[in-house]
Amino acid sequence: MKKGRIRLAVAQINCTVGDLEGNAKKITDYLAMAEGLGADIISFPELSVTGYPPEDLLLKPKFVEDNLKQLRRISGRVKDTAAIVGFVDRKGGRIYNAAAVIYKGKTRGIYHKMLLPNYGVFDEKRYFESGDKPLVFSFGKFVFGVNICEDLWHEAGPVKKQAALGAKIIFNINASPYYAGKIKKRQDIIKAQARPNRIYVCYNNLVGGQDELVFDGQSLIVDSRGGIAGNLAAFKEDLLVLDISLPESRKRGGKNVITITNKLPEKQKPALHKRQTRFPGPVAEIYEALVLGLHDYIVKNGFQKVVIGLSGGIDSSLVAAIAVDALGKDNAIGIFMPSQYSSAESKNDALKLAENLRIRFINVPIEGIFAEYTKGLASEFSGLKQNIAEENLQARIRGTLLMAFSNKFGWIVLATGNKSEMSTGYATLYGDMAGGFAVIKDVPKTLVYKLSLYRNTLGAAIPENVLIKAPTAELKPDQKDTDSLPEYATLDPVLKAYIEEDKDLKMIASLGFDREVAAKVLNMVDKSEYKRRQSPPGIKITPKAFGRDRRMPITNKYKG
Repeated sequence: MKKGRIRLAVAQINCTVGDLEGNAKKITDYLAMAEGLGADIISFPELSVTGYPPEDLLLKPKFVEDNLKQLRRISGRVKDTAAIVGFVDRKGGRIYNAAAVIYKGKTRGIYHKMLLPNYGVFDEKRYFESGDKPLVFSFGKFVFGVNICEDLWHEAGPVKKQAALGAKIIFNINASPYYAGKIKKRQDIIKAQARPNRIYVCYNNLVGGQDELVFDGQSLIVDSRGGIAGNLAAFKEDLLVLDISLPESRKRGGKNVITITNKLPEKQKPALHKRQTRFPGPVAEIYEALVLGLHDYIVKNGFQKVVIGLSGGIDSSLVAAIAVDALGKDNAIGIFMPSQYSSAESKNDALKLAENLRIRFINVPIEGIFAEYTKGLASEFSGLKQNIAEENLQARIRGTLLMAFSNKFGWIVLATGNKSEMSTGYATLYGDMAGGFAVIKDVPKTLVYKLSLYRNTLGAAIPENVLIKAPTAELKPDQKDTDSLPEYATLDPVLKAYIEEDKDLKMIASLGFDREVAAKVLNMVDKSEYKRRQSPPGIKITPKAFGRDRRMPITNKYKG
């Protein structure tokens, strides 16, 4: 079969939900770059006009209309480089997750997503109707198909039908959220479609942070043998322009075949430079996801500076390091709030961290404030032993002080709790759970240590003593986390089995864990749902995060 050369461009861009005009400008800017490099076709991510996920903005008719206006604006800028653009289509009062194929100022065809995901973080059936046409497009002597995200993930999806209609390359546009290790799963899915259907797959993924979600990019082009022909960067915007050889197709007719042009225009195609794409290792990948997620949450929501309550412990140290890497040292402030139970070691560690990161360090002792609180409660608490009430009071004083700084200076408070604590309720409502964003909310404690060690390979940040001392909340004399929790090396695997894998007590015990310990952990998780429901949003980095992924009733008598 005769082959011809075609130049593809993949625009991996960072879109902002609701910034229709800004997203459209970014699309046309990248379109101009691709045109300058002689690209024949350029693809953009899923719902790139609206940003992803637009959620209940889709219930606003004006939002849908405004997105259509921006698509028309984009269409007017398209010349002889065909553009595939994700947007929201509307027909007869129904809306669709759609991809427009635009050429020479006109939308030549619109593909509607056929398979709508409704699991995990996805709610697409709440908003969209399913498409029913596996369209392909005749472009000169080439035929290509377009589909959207989930359409590629199922053998029964449109890919096989599009290949049967003559498509030799599929442009699959995506907004696929990140979790650790997902890139391997994606590559396996893409290769499993490319090889048997003998097609190229151009997989274009969104990049950027959107509330709890991070989109990692890592777009790629896979050839018909399952080999990777080109990669795009992880966690940043990128443009790949690549020449590939495709079999030429005879023109076909039919209701699912749309002709864009019978002949491609002659155009200047400058030489392309070889490029090498760096991919982070497993721990570095998670760290970069956290940095990007925090950066975009702060910047896209119009904040500038963040404030962190530094305890001298590892969680707040890691959050401070991520904040500096995401926002710069001048935009992160650390506040140390010692009580009578805080050790000199903790102050030294917090101060050393601030010096390493070169951030502003504020010392606000709470011993006097705590004394006033306990004095005010003395008559009602008379004759009672100190317990968790006094411990949590200290945490809430610290939360109040952090929020005071936030209100006075416009800084957003970063909560520092990790997934192990959030899971078991080992965190204080309106205390250390207070904040506008919880950076490591989905990061288990054992992973906190790995991330901290990784961060220190990039430059001195987290003091050595923080990495080796026993974790403690320092809310009473000689307190250690293990007073209330199993060792984290035991706790985290039990939590993963229960929360992320939905295993019950019997199954968890069969994995070799002490049944009594596991039962205690599961009970702590179940009893803490009301706390988690009141926690700030945080970045998803595991397959099942609290909030969007795991939605449990607060009132719940089932103890399976």
